[in-house]
Amino acid sequence: MPTETAALDARPYDALMLYSFGGPDKPEDVVPFLRNVTAGKGIPDSRLEAVGEHYYGFGGKSPINEQNLALKAALEKEIAERGLDLPVVWGNRNWAPYTTDAVDELEAMGATRAVTLVTSAYSSYSGCRQYREDLATVLDQRGQLGPEGSTGVRFDKIRSYFNTPGYVQGNADAVVEAYATLAAQGGDPAAARLLFVTHSIPATMDAASGVGHATYREQHLDIAALVAAQAGERLGHAVEWELAYCSRSGPPHQPWLEPDVNDRLGEFAQAGVRDVVISPIGFVSDHMEVAYDLDTEALATAREHGMVAVRAGTVGTREVFVRQLVDLVLERAALARGEDVEQAVVGSLPAFPSVTPNDCCLRVHEQPSGIPALCSEDMHR
Repeated sequence: MPTETAALDARPYDALMLYSFGGPDKPEDVVPFLRNVTAGKGIPDSRLEAVGEHYYGFGGKSPINEQNLALKAALEKEIAERGLDLPVVWGNRNWAPYTTDAVDELEAMGATRAVTLVTSAYSSYSGCRQYREDLATVLDQRGQLGPEGSTGVRFDKIRSYFNTPGYVQGNADAVVEAYATLAAQGGDPAAARLLFVTHSIPATMDAASGVGHATYREQHLDIAALVAAQAGERLGHAVEWELAYCSRSGPPHQPWLEPDVNDRLGEFAQAGVRDVVISPIGFVSDHMEVAYDLDTEALATAREHGMVAVRAGTVGTREVFVRQLVDLVLERAALARGEDVEQAVVGSLPAFPSVTPNDCCLRVHEQPSGIPALCSEDMHR
């Protein structure tokens, strides 16, 4: 029989690495941070200054770092309550503490094998492979990358977790709360449209994300349907929903996933929709894409059209989500021990692999970057 994923055994792992995007902490950090994000693209500082206006409007500080600290603390609390000895370190791709800082911390504590939790629930180049490439690059720079992965601290990762019960329930809870807020603001919950929103990506990246499993877009649609159904059942009425996108960047001629959330809100208004709940289903926490693209831009668009609009919360540090993440750590540990594990999923899609295929989640299908990616079949550690 399969083992229970909640079994209190984290072996062979002696640490958990929380791995995120990073963000600036003060105005003078903004352009250097954006240089990191856009490295190799030749974007001039003048353009980065313009893009940085999103951050300057919030005092030059992204909310993501404080939210990662809150998630780290919540994970530590849940781990301690389960009686596990598994310290948590935090590292970012694009700002301090950087990936190499996290590896330094792991080495200082004597860790030998860490399980990695990426703060992106979905599988795509930017949400999965880019993190694994960054980790391999950092290890290579440290002289710690061999043919089968790290020659120092070894790394595995938990699977993409968009279709886990805790992630879906956390989003459904947030949607139900948002409908209550809408009613309190004079809106009509029974007539309200539910607009799920996620980060747009290039159409080529979406296509490449589907090698071996559902695409990024399909992942969202599958779970959005489930969240809407759960919310509707609890609200006592059907919920009409659809998926939109935010945070598009890149050249105008390059196709990205659409529709844009602001365009869709305008179309809602033309169709007579007056009440909207916006659910940031693609985001784990309320970082800049939520704070600016949704709380600032999208809600302003709704007001301009005379709508009553409420933005639902993210899963953040909700207890049901944090419990799910620790369950996934223990599931990954059991898999690493070679045990037969029943992987909890909801929706129509299967559990995504923890060790990914070599060509999974490339930036463009059949166009490898040439950068090794940890936790894949050809570099399984």
